[in-house]
Amino acid sequence: MKDPKNGEYLLTVYHLVPNKLNMLQAAAEVAAESSTGTNFKVNTETAFSREMNALVYKVDTKKNLVWIAYPWRIFDRNGNVQNILTYVVGNVLGMKEVKALKLLDVWFPSAMLEQYDGPSYTLDDMRKYLNVYGRPILGTIIKPKIGLTSAEYAEVCYDFWVGGGDFVKNDEPQADQDFCPYDKMVKHVKEAMDKAVKKTGKKKIHSFNVSAADFDTMIKRCEMIRKTFEKGSYAFLIDGITAGWMSVQTLRRKYPDVFIHFHRASHGAYTRRENPFGFSVLVLSKFARLAGASGIHTGTAGVGKMSGSPGEDIIAAHNILHLKERGYFFDQLWGKVQANDKDLIENVHKDLAHHVVLDDDSWRGVKKCCPIISGGLNPTLLKPFIAVMGNVDFITTMGAGCHAHPWGTQAGAKALVQSCEAYKKKIDIKKYARNHKELAEAIKFFSNRKI
Repeated sequence: MKDPKNGEYLLTVYHLVPNKLNMLQAAAEVAAESSTGTNFKVNTETAFSREMNALVYKVDTKKNLVWIAYPWRIFDRNGNVQNILTYVVGNVLGMKEVKALKLLDVWFPSAMLEQYDGPSYTLDDMRKYLNVYGRPILGTIIKPKIGLTSAEYAEVCYDFWVGGGDFVKNDEPQADQDFCPYDKMVKHVKEAMDKAVKKTGKKKIHSFNVSAADFDTMIKRCEMIRKTFEKGSYAFLIDGITAGWMSVQTLRRKYPDVFIHFHRASHGAYTRRENPFGFSVLVLSKFARLAGASGIHTGTAGVGKMSGSPGEDIIAAHNILHLKERGYFFDQLWGKVQANDKDLIENVHKDLAHHVVLDDDSWRGVKKCCPIISGGLNPTLLKPFIAVMGNVDFITTMGAGCHAHPWGTQAGAKALVQSCEAYKKKIDIKKYARNHKELAEAIKFFSNRKI
């Protein structure tokens, strides 16, 4: 290919280990199976259909890497992310011609980005609602993740909010259980939020899992929440992989004024490094941004309990957060206009300086998607994670990191707030803890326990 970045192709890089074939043969088989081809040449092929072939344009036999270009005209023109994934990580993962096939990185041309939704309600909107700047959004996951009644669940929410926390989320299995009916949970959380707001004088947010068995039930849950809560005080959590990409994009299109919270339950089946088939955390996160998720869990970069590393989780977080960012193989510019447009270039510089961009000129690019950080963090690990992340533009959702505090959830929330205060004041948390008993107890408790 003369110029794979001429705007006509979505570009991909796979790690590929062939089975009996050489690298180029196996790569050609993958390109064919993931676009127009089949296992035999067919007489129904036309001159036009041949133009829709995916093309192998580079091979690195030493590193087992292949670059494949997909003419993006083959994808559903209604901005359908599920359709793209059906091509690039669909049947090809089951081909017997390969022993390993993992999609490591993807590049979207600007003309293609114009066809997809991207996020609408962003971290910037959440900050504006909460009036929180210069630090992460401090959140929690209610624990135990399942088993509390509606009233017990709301009580834990209240304790965290009164302790100073901003954001509470359902965990990914929370639904409409007999011991915790969904409608009662929504009602009691609203009551708890109102009381916490009155007591603290600060806005609060709850992220509700609206994943459901069918479209009607999902929308019914969304509408129940909308009728109950103030705009900005709620988010819609969707189990994006298990519920499906159509559910993510449905929420984005039907509720553009709501934070769409993509929980990635089951992603490890595709993204874990030891799995030779699937796709990377980077690829998953990029597609979540393309689909319009306001935020997606990106991992704790090895700081917490979940599998991951800075090379995976932080690269993914930066790629969905910034207007221009380097991936494993591609520099992705999330602009919808020409790359040399002076206003877009100015936005890139403003974005790197942590200014709000695409607020009143959203036609120029795809808005940011917020990294959501969970999995084994506690107040003693907030600063170490910020150091790895390199910024504070994320939501942290500490579960046991708050609820396991020896003095309870409210003290755990206070310890988290105090840890954040210490970071902002550039004071070592052990020194800060001398005059902050909740943080001191958290340090004592968590320092004696391994993740």
